[in-house]
Amino acid sequence: MGTILTDTDQTFNNLVKTVSSFDEGQLNEIPFEGSWTAGQVVQHLILANSGFIEVMQGPVKETEREPDQLVTRIREDFLNFATKLQAPEFILPLPIDYSKTRQLGTLENIKSGLLHLIETTELDKTCLTFELPVYGFLTRMEAVYFVNYHTQRHNNQLENIYQHLLRSAS
Repeated sequence: MGTILTDTDQTFNNLVKTVSSFDEGQLNEIPFEGSWTAGQVVQHLILANSGFIEVMQGPVKETEREPDQLVTRIREDFLNFATKLQAPEFILPLPIDYSKTRQLGTLENIKSGLLHLIETTELDKTCLTFELPVYGFLTRMEAVYFVNYHTQRHNNQLENIYQHLLRSAS
């Protein structure tokens, strides 16, 4: 359990550090055609990650397979930056201006909620609230790693957006 706790803490610390590097204007600036703003990327993460906390707090059952069976596949899918993934409709961010302070506060709340779940729930149980396309029902452990790898993927995207904005400003 120590590793999953450390990994989650580090993933969110890296995300907060990256988001903090944007100023309010940069957060809501479209970096290039066809891209989300950094604020939209963060909002997408907020929508997805808070949804996973709800799933992990919902009804569960005993798992009839290895509780970490899908972790490697999830990592390979989300940390392959050459692959373009399409977000489902219900976690698409609105094209509005976002508040950096509000988003950072929400990310901190998600992080503490996730760390609390890791420390206080049985991670080997299968979550029944939501069946993911492609993966099916995840265990709590897989759900945590889904959040981690999905967040790491978008943190990489945020770093690229930031670098692009810096280059285009000079």
